[in-house]
Amino acid sequence: MSESNKKWYVLRAAGGKEKKAKEYLEKEIERCGLQNLVSQVLVPSEKVYKIVGGQRKSQERLFYPGYVLIEAELTGELQYIIRNEVPHMSGFLTEKRVTEKGIEEKVPVPLRDSEVKRILGEQDEVAVSNGETVVDYAVGDPVKITDGPFNGFDGTVEEIVEDRSKLKVMVMIFGRKTLLELNFTQVTKE
Repeated sequence: MSESNKKWYVLRAAGGKEKKAKEYLEKEIERCGLQNLVSQVLVPSEKVYKIVGGQRKSQERLFYPGYVLIEAELTGELQYIIRNEVPHMSGFLTEKRVTEKGIEEKVPVPLRDSEVKRILGEQDEVAVSNGETVVDYAVGDPVKITDGPFNGFDGTVEEIVEDRSKLKVMVMIFGRKTLLELNFTQVTKE
């Protein structure tokens, strides 16, 4: 049972249930004492931030919705558990092969090393970064300032500076147009 015999495989999971399927699979592997066959189970995802009502909310976005990755040495018992015992999981990504007896069967296909490196590289890159902010503002959008010294003022988005999480908003102050630089969290869409 050496590490070199373990390969990465793609498992199909019910949409929106990838994390639950991963939890069930890990519990089932532990219950059956098959930890020596499985190195890791992974649902590749990234953290993104969305501005909702002036509040910065974090969400997790899956790289591959509907799929779970597993690094394992496949045995008949492990394949049976994955296909039949784990809720929200429907089995492997497979290819059809013909056996020596002329019988067609579906065989799990391991990922190529280059694919694994790319997927794990993306996952590591995301773990290091702070996450990305999803902006639902556009130039010309009317906004209301909800925080800071200009709380309650209305304005129009003139520019979006995503890398700094800022908006440049044109506001009428004492009858004059004034350009303010505000955080995403200081305004809401009108």
